[in-house]
Amino acid sequence: MEKIKIKDSFEDANAEKLVNKKTNINRDKKEDKDTAILVRDLDLWYGDFKALKKINMDIKKGEVTAFIGPSGCGKSTTLKCFNRMNDLVDSCRIEGLIEIEGVDIYKKDVDVVSLRRNVGMVFQAPNPFSKSVYDNITYGPKISGIKDKDTLDEIVESSLRSAAIWDEVKDKLDQNALSFSGGQQQRICIARSLSVNPKIILMDEPTSALDPISTSAIEDLMDELKEKYTIVIVTHNMQQAARISDQTAFFLTGEVIEMDETKKIFENPSDKRTEDYITGRFG
Repeated sequence: MEKIKIKDSFEDANAEKLVNKKTNINRDKKEDKDTAILVRDLDLWYGDFKALKKINMDIKKGEVTAFIGPSGCGKSTTLKCFNRMNDLVDSCRIEGLIEIEGVDIYKKDVDVVSLRRNVGMVFQAPNPFSKSVYDNITYGPKISGIKDKDTLDEIVESSLRSAAIWDEVKDKLDQNALSFSGGQQQRICIARSLSVNPKIILMDEPTSALDPISTSAIEDLMDELKEKYTIVIVTHNMQQAARISDQTAFFLTGEVIEMDETKKIFENPSDKRTEDYITGRFG
């Protein structure tokens, strides 16, 4: 694979287009202006175990992309590569290319803190800090150096409005975030992610611990958020993937078997393994 040299700064760099010579997904495709995350020939090992095998994908800006597949197939592992959370695993080794905004995010000189501001993460179980709602939302901006009270107030309101929870908490900003319901906590966590103005939001089974009403609220929220953000979601709920996503990637044993528009994946998949999984023959 031939890669064009890019600038040093993650935030300022703007890579040349990358020609994909060796991929089983969209073989003749080049990176284009609508690509948010470009993945080419991604391999990952945990010690001697190879967890990901030649992952190739183009994740589009302003869309919801769903990762589906049975447990242990590599969905969450791939997701964590996008903001380098796998750096925290000592035995993890990665080869291949991941570009965000045209930047190879695994270059040694990439600012990982800046990367993680740009690529937010929402986890399976709601994980607000044991602090007030206000302190949860302002945590990231304060770390970034924002101290002005009026500016912080604006960020809190804007982030909570974007997460569709402002009306529920606006009179309770001093209340501990852990005192709210699970669905409310998850939306507070989404607001916390939005407070640092990311461009991409990663969601690792964000509704699996929630009741149906809260799940529906989060799904409605994702549909609104994609107007401003690129969203990648891991889900075991295929009905959810069919409802909310524009693209779907089907993972199996560490490989992407098929990635396409969600309608095609669910109605006319190209690979029999995809059809077998979607129709419940395994998984």
